[in-house]
Amino acid sequence: MLKNLPTTPEDILAMEWADYEPHFKALQSADLTKDNLAAWLSDWSAIADRLDEQYTRRFVATTQYTADEQIEKSFNHFIETIQPQARTEEQKLKEKLLASGLQPENFKMGLKKMRAEAGIFNQANLELLTEEQKLNGEYDKIMGAQTMLWEGEERTISQMYPLLQRKDRAIREKAWKMIAETRIKNRDAIHRLWKQYMEVRLKLAQNAGLPDYRSYAWEQKFRFDYSPEDCKTFHKAIEEVVVPAVTRIYEKRRQKLGVESLRPWDQLVDTSDKSELAPYQSLDEFKSKTRDIFARVHPKFGGYFQTLIDEDLLDLESRKNKAAGAYNLIYGVSRKPFIFMNHTVTHLDVATILHEGGHAFHAFEAMSVPYFHERAETYVPAEFAEVASMAMELLASPYITREHGGFYTESEAARARLEHLEGIITFWPYMALVDAFQHWIYENPQNSSDPVQCDEKWGELWDRFLPGIDYGRFEDAKKTYWHRQGHIHTTPFYYIEYGLAQLGAVQVWANALKDQKKAVEDYRKALALGSTVPLPELFQTAGARLSFDAKTLGIYTDLIVEQMEKLEKIGG
Repeated sequence: MLKNLPTTPEDILAMEWADYEPHFKALQSADLTKDNLAAWLSDWSAIADRLDEQYTRRFVATTQYTADEQIEKSFNHFIETIQPQARTEEQKLKEKLLASGLQPENFKMGLKKMRAEAGIFNQANLELLTEEQKLNGEYDKIMGAQTMLWEGEERTISQMYPLLQRKDRAIREKAWKMIAETRIKNRDAIHRLWKQYMEVRLKLAQNAGLPDYRSYAWEQKFRFDYSPEDCKTFHKAIEEVVVPAVTRIYEKRRQKLGVESLRPWDQLVDTSDKSELAPYQSLDEFKSKTRDIFARVHPKFGGYFQTLIDEDLLDLESRKNKAAGAYNLIYGVSRKPFIFMNHTVTHLDVATILHEGGHAFHAFEAMSVPYFHERAETYVPAEFAEVASMAMELLASPYITREHGGFYTESEAARARLEHLEGIITFWPYMALVDAFQHWIYENPQNSSDPVQCDEKWGELWDRFLPGIDYGRFEDAKKTYWHRQGHIHTTPFYYIEYGLAQLGAVQVWANALKDQKKAVEDYRKALALGSTVPLPELFQTAGARLSFDAKTLGIYTDLIVEQMEKLEKIGG
């Protein structure tokens, strides 16, 4: 075992390359044998955990305080002076293990992923990967600085979100236009950044000896079990099965609202005659009720969430110069997750915390997996990591009522669940739009390096997958909506995972409708596997099937519509 490795966050953050290097040299000089292989891999995991935690803590800080120059400087120091050298040394360790011909026990998937990483490694790419991370920071800065004045009060886009749910259509329209105008003001900045992104990514693929960036991303993301053509099959299935269902939902919404056409500011408002959902008054109340809901799903989950509360592993408030969105990341040494979101005091917060809670519980459940390369977030298939989060939203949905310690009356809960299920169906076409757009980008790099052409293609795909919303004279807002979809910029090709996982999650939920306890047990068994088995087996363990076809999608779309009709009767 390696000695004198730091264990506290403060000591880990203080580590420089000189602190890591001797440990890498010791691992490289070791004479690998069948007898010492497990210990060697454990030592490597211990070093990898510290690198991962240092990176994660520095990254988290950059998203919490996007305007803090010292935090940005510290993060850049890590990605410029420590991370590239660590990647070089880790490549040597991968080559050493692969050349040895030794097969660590119960490490089949870890070895397979190492081969993929080793295959695309190129020394010249280290500087490019650092540059890409810096561009991500610039993107977060642009998005985090987007504020507007609403009735004399400066608000972030997250803080504007509740206005889009107001019953008063004039307020919704005014808020939507203000958000759209603010985003369009950043068009030139996003376009400049996009050209830099494309230049970096095309070079990454070229240096790795691959024909295009999509091939690079496929290896980088360990997509062993499906192809780009499978993604396109899924897009077509969504177009065939889901888009008509969404069009019917939008038409029903239009009729309920009594408007001539459904405008973009009409998408989020509750169509019932009830008051807007207001789930909580304070963040403390939000946390405690969330914990109680999780405890009803399984006592372990309630305990896990209490740990997040007790150890200050939640940043939930919305504030200026905080990055947009929500995420869950894992601190490698403590093996504790951290949840980041921007609260809006709407049901969106409830949905978001249930989602991110599922990610967090995945980390807790898989913490006993011994090796970093089959446990860390980087290595768990994102397609299944999102099943963990999306299935939790559905598994927790029976317990969001006050009767169970949650937020709502039975009628309010029905409305919230109806909103959730409608969101699942309407999300699939949007997911297909984002993923189809990314395939177009990297199949046509000459055209897509021009962000103006990207604007036009996005608008074309929007009309294919999202008919039913009348943008009228606001076509520009529609065409530039891809600017705010962070995945396209900061984590390219990360989006099909959400669609595949949502279909898996709905299958877990279908099982829960028949037997909630068994569905939760199967779910926990799958989470505990980490990434020790192939993706289809993870789905199977959870009681689902990895699917791309219209038939499967149709079965579960019909189930959602059926459940929505039942909830409509309860919610009124």
